[in-house]
Amino acid sequence: MSDTITDTNFNFPGQKSVYKGKVREVYNINDELLVMIASDRLSAFDVVMPKGIPYKGQILNQIATKMMRATEDIVPNWLIDTPDPNVAVGLLCEPFKVEMVIRGYLSGHAAREYKAGKRTICGVPMPEGMKENDKFPEPIITPATKAEKGDHDEDISREDILKKGIVSEEDYVILEDYTRKLFQRGTEIAAARGLILVDTKYEFGKTKDGKIVLIDEIHTPDSSRYFYVEGYQERQEEGAPQKQLSKEFVRQWLISNGFQGLDGQKVPDMSDEYIETVSERYIELYENITGERFIKADLSNIEARIEANVKAYLTK
Repeated sequence: MSDTITDTNFNFPGQKSVYKGKVREVYNINDELLVMIASDRLSAFDVVMPKGIPYKGQILNQIATKMMRATEDIVPNWLIDTPDPNVAVGLLCEPFKVEMVIRGYLSGHAAREYKAGKRTICGVPMPEGMKENDKFPEPIITPATKAEKGDHDEDISREDILKKGIVSEEDYVILEDYTRKLFQRGTEIAAARGLILVDTKYEFGKTKDGKIVLIDEIHTPDSSRYFYVEGYQERQEEGAPQKQLSKEFVRQWLISNGFQGLDGQKVPDMSDEYIETVSERYIELYENITGERFIKADLSNIEARIEANVKAYLTK
């Protein structure tokens, strides 16, 4: 669709390199700043879908920005400014090669592992007798190794992270502490909106002067799962599925159309009508998570808009 941005090829002042992830494109400026562009690409089961979703990049970027601002008093982050609705500019960091996944409830991947009879995940025990979407006695941290583009992230235990030297013990203690603090704050923010923050992931990096900071996105529907508080208990008692606020609805649509990212499976065609409904759902997610009305950016020429805004910012 012409009203989306799914690939960029900019040449900004001072540009050293560019990294293209599943959804974001990150430009290194003079080995000092990173310009992170949130594209409209949609990734599910670690596979990028063929078509973009209008406004998705803007939504992710603006939620992440709001959540970074709402947590910077407890955990330092990389963010400096947002010169465009799809763009964040921040400090150049060396990312840790693990994602810090934290789960307050037995949902998603953890629930699938539990159903398969496993009672530990990433070396962390899960209590007997739990039902899908039950709350854990305490949130559990279940790290994943960061996949190269196109590969699946893989569960890893704290013990293996330290044994393999992926993160030093001194740094890992800080990552765990920051993860718990962010999840607690995220839980409080969600509760004020009538939501439950079920699980999420955080990524961290180290600045040039050795400071550990939060990077990437935080508490967005792509990185987090939310339930509605209203009706949660009744649904659990009835064994009914929870009303979700995340991109789980896309995963479920893909599953119902025979796709889970497995070898040999073909991505089902997403009609323009379906893509429109996905865009509307993302806008709904934004408004529920932030409590603010979503203001649509001008889509008439997204690339030119982003390029002009970033260049103006960098040459200030």
